[in-house]
Amino acid sequence: MDRRRFLQKAVALTAGAGMPVPLVNITKALAAAPAPEVSMVTGVPYEAAVRRALSMLGGMGAFVGEGSRVVIKPNIGWDRSPELGANTHPLVVRALAEMALEAGAAEVKVFDRTCNERRRCYVNSGIQSALEEMDEGRVRLEHIDDRKFVEVDIKRGKSLKRWQIYKDALDADCYINVPVAKNHGLSRLTLGLKNSMGVIGGNRGSLHFDIGQKLADLATVLQPTLTVVDATRMLLANGPQGGRLSDVKVADTIIATRDPVAADALATTLFGLRPEDIGSTVAAFSMGLGEMNVDAMRIKKGRV
Repeated sequence: MDRRRFLQKAVALTAGAGMPVPLVNITKALAAAPAPEVSMVTGVPYEAAVRRALSMLGGMGAFVGEGSRVVIKPNIGWDRSPELGANTHPLVVRALAEMALEAGAAEVKVFDRTCNERRRCYVNSGIQSALEEMDEGRVRLEHIDDRKFVEVDIKRGKSLKRWQIYKDALDADCYINVPVAKNHGLSRLTLGLKNSMGVIGGNRGSLHFDIGQKLADLATVLQPTLTVVDATRMLLANGPQGGRLSDVKVADTIIATRDPVAADALATTLFGLRPEDIGSTVAAFSMGLGEMNVDAMRIKKGRV
């Protein structure tokens, strides 16, 4: 067993035993993989924050090539307006779509398998109007088509061995995961790994047992090219649906990285929690899907 796998195994066993996972620089000392780059930008307007965060990672051109088929996967799950923090902010989604086109994308698809009625979610989230205002035929906000779910073997899965995943998400040249950072009654937080629930079929409720491991299992086959966490308006309680402005903290923050585990881990700290408090983060780290130790990341901070 190499040094990185030893650390991951130790973290998994410690967490499974209900013991706290020590956050020390042992990760940095033992890790074989290079430290992930993560940008964190604070300020308004949100479009400028997104652009600044991506510029710190080499620009959208580092992720989107000429002629690429791009999928942007926000959270549009709830019939809630932008100020309530239940969905990805529409200005964040539009900024990413604009940048993808500027980088040479041939098409940009945006979709989510909603929890509330899909048309109301798309409209009241503000995402539909934000993309329509672009007046750009290469950008399409689409409703999920149930015929596009395909059965996928999850060969590395520990708790989940097979599930339906949306074909357009799997086939994209560039898959951009854009979760909103918010509280969740079951998993404590819903971030990037949890956002994958919006591109899977079947009975999603049946996944709630051992959900942390199942989300990590899904992440072995559904791997984003880029994760952009929308922490502009953070829902601190009564998630994932929310509904009260008093539960929302205006943080005006964008996190971006190639590493999906690092994205969730750093975003977790914005809630005053530790990465090891979130089961999906621990499970994904133990499977070698990314870095969870914030001290081992190369974090680039900025303001607009």
